[in-house]
Amino acid sequence: MSLLSALTAKPWLPEPPPALASGPATPAARVALRVLLAVIATLFGLFLLAFLIRAQLPDWQALGGAPGRPLANLAPLWANTALLLASSLAQQAASAAAQRDDAARLRRALALGALFTLAFLFGQGWVWWRFIEMGHFVASNPAASFFYLLTGVHGLHLAGGLVAWGRVFARAARGVAPQRLRLAVDLCARYWHFLFAVWLVLFALLASPPQTLRVLAEICGIR
Repeated sequence: MSLLSALTAKPWLPEPPPALASGPATPAARVALRVLLAVIATLFGLFLLAFLIRAQLPDWQALGGAPGRPLANLAPLWANTALLLASSLAQQAASAAAQRDDAARLRRALALGALFTLAFLFGQGWVWWRFIEMGHFVASNPAASFFYLLTGVHGLHLAGGLVAWGRVFARAARGVAPQRLRLAVDLCARYWHFLFAVWLVLFALLASPPQTLRVLAEICGIR
């Protein structure tokens, strides 16, 4: 310690804590997406809890009319599930193309992702139309109400994702370098993966017979 430092030292004051080593900061957009996904997961979790509770009441009717078969024909929903899976894979391919700075492949993958998503939404609308033809209206019975609610809210979240996708695709179409789009494309891919996982849970519950719903309710502590 030098003489000047010794004369100006103030030993009665507490020493400042050592600086903490900090790693690379997480981008604000990534943090925002995590918060958004947590909120959406909570929303669907509450919907599904209400679904299981309501399914235990005596007036619950399985969709499709046949005992033990909630849906008369699962083929359209399986087809829609395949379309949403293809959309999620296309978004992942777009993320990989952005990492490799492949602008042409990035634009193709983004376009395919949107195309498959629109086909999924159109397919869900067609299923709604078929349900209405079969006499399952929103207010027909509690099971039908939950079907429209869960699939409709899920579709709205996908439509909202298409708005963010449109901004990314517009920038890619204008020739913005892929490396500048890496974060945005990666966030879109994560959002699509999350909504695909949510749809799998919704589909599994909507296609479950009342006996399975009762078992799930008992597991969750619902009486």
